[in-house]
Amino acid sequence: MTGQETRTKKRELILDAAEALFSRHGYDGVTLRAIAKMADVDVALANYYFGPKRDLFEAVFMRRAKVLNSWRLEALEAVIEEAQPNAPSVRCIIEAYFAPLLTRSHVHDEGWKNYYALIGYVNSSHEWGGQLMSQQFDPLIDRFLEALKMAIPDVSEENLYWAYHCLSGALTLALAQTGRIDHLSNGLCRSDDLSGAHSHIVNFITAGFEQLKDMPEKKKTATPGDAAAPV
Repeated sequence: MTGQETRTKKRELILDAAEALFSRHGYDGVTLRAIAKMADVDVALANYYFGPKRDLFEAVFMRRAKVLNSWRLEALEAVIEEAQPNAPSVRCIIEAYFAPLLTRSHVHDEGWKNYYALIGYVNSSHEWGGQLMSQQFDPLIDRFLEALKMAIPDVSEENLYWAYHCLSGALTLALAQTGRIDHLSNGLCRSDDLSGAHSHIVNFITAGFEQLKDMPEKKKTATPGDAAAPV
């Protein structure tokens, strides 16, 4: 193994260890020393490659985000191209959003399971959610929302964004694989069965977005300074 290969391997070991520990204990529950111990490297090496713990946390989050973004963008562009000259259907857009996340073989990999749990942690965190999720995923999300606007053009932006907010919550809980549904269903459903969850989530989210077409516009609430409405 060359020197460069050794350095690359050690960087990956540090990232893998940090990913596993952050996903289990959160940012504040992990030290650089614990990460270095799990990766079997000197703590000074982890600091040399990544700097302070905050920078390492961001590097962990960024590593797989790039992969997920490329998979989903490729799937979205494919359904847009296939639908030409028409707009893609809501179902095709939602399928492009979820299928790369939930149906590929990587979902059984321990590293990806850790990363998905980390997404759940970050997306529900006041400290990290706005910053890291926006930084890593907003350009992709904007592209999906543009496609949905083509599919359901008469839906207000407010309703569209709230619907996406609900989508994001459902996805975050699914990725976290907390075991909650296992208990609720007495074992009928398993939170670690992402491939099995896929069709249920797509059906539910698609129906929600399609229902937006029939939702009335939200009426403005009158304020004391407004002119009286005609009777």
